[in-house]
Amino acid sequence: MKNEQTRNHEKNGVILLLGGTGKIGRRVAKKLASDGVAIRVASRSTSPSFDWNDSSTWDEALEGVMTAYLSYAPDLAIPGATDSIRAFVDKAAANGVGRLVLLSGRGEEEAQACERIVQESGVEWTIVRASWFMQNFSEGEFLGMVQGGAITLPARNVPEPFIDVNDIADVVVAALTEDGHGGEVYEVTGPRLMTFRELALELSSAAGREIPFVEISGEAFADAIVDSGAPNDIAWLLNYLFDTVLDGRNAYLSDGVQRALGREPADFSDFARRAAATGVWELPNADEEVAA
Repeated sequence: MKNEQTRNHEKNGVILLLGGTGKIGRRVAKKLASDGVAIRVASRSTSPSFDWNDSSTWDEALEGVMTAYLSYAPDLAIPGATDSIRAFVDKAAANGVGRLVLLSGRGEEEAQACERIVQESGVEWTIVRASWFMQNFSEGEFLGMVQGGAITLPARNVPEPFIDVNDIADVVVAALTEDGHGGEVYEVTGPRLMTFRELALELSSAAGREIPFVEISGEAFADAIVDSGAPNDIAWLLNYLFDTVLDGRNAYLSDGVQRALGREPADFSDFARRAAATGVWELPNADEEVAA
C-alpha cells in the first residue's frame, strides 16, 4: 500500500527547480533527492538548459512538470524580472503545471508585483518571502569581509531578522511536496532582530577573533563593488538593498517558519557556531603565524 508521501510525490510529478544551484535551491534539491522525489534542476549549464532571458528554453524544461520552484537570479527586484515572471508563469500554466512556489523578498515592491502575478495565475501557489540570509556571511557575498577581518557595509543602525537558509529550504520543500500550503504567504524570518553591529559581535564570538562592523558610506561601498569586478546586476542589487530596503521597513519578526513547519527558526548564534566549526572563517596560515 502506498504511503501518503509516495502519493504526494506521484501527484506532484517532476518538480522543476529554477535556481536549484543557489544557496536555497541546492539545499532543496538535496532534500528532495534524498526523499526519492523526481526533480529537474534547470539552469543555463544543465540539460535541458534554462535561461530566464531566453524563452525558447522554457518548454523543454517544463516537459512533464507538475510542480515548480521559482527563484529568479539574482533577485526579483532586478529591472525586467516582472516581465520574465509573467511570461514564464503563463507558459507554465499553459503546460499544465499545477503548483508554483515562488521565492520572494521582504520589503521589495518589485518582488511583491511578481507575487501578484503568481497569485493571479489560476495555479495553486505558495509564496516564501524571505529576509536577509545568515549564510551571506559564510558562503555568500560577505564571506570575504569576515575572512578579511571586518564587515564594511553602508548599513545604518537598523535591525534585521536574519534567517538561516536551511529553514527557508525546509519551508520550500514542504510547500512543494505537501498539501495544505496552497494560498499561503510564508514570510520567513529568524527568531530575533539584529543590527549589523550586533551580528558582528556574534561572528566574533563564534570565530574566536574580533570581526568588527565598520559603517562606510554608500558611495564608498558602490566604488568597492565596481573595483571588485562584480557583475552589473549584482552591483545594482547590492546598492539597491542598502540604499532602499535597509530603511527599517523589515524591522519586525514574522511567523512563516512556525506556520509552515510547526517549529521555531534557527537563531543566528546557532548558525555562527555551525559555520565556525567548518573552518570557513579561519585565517589562512594561522598556525604558522602563531608559531612565528
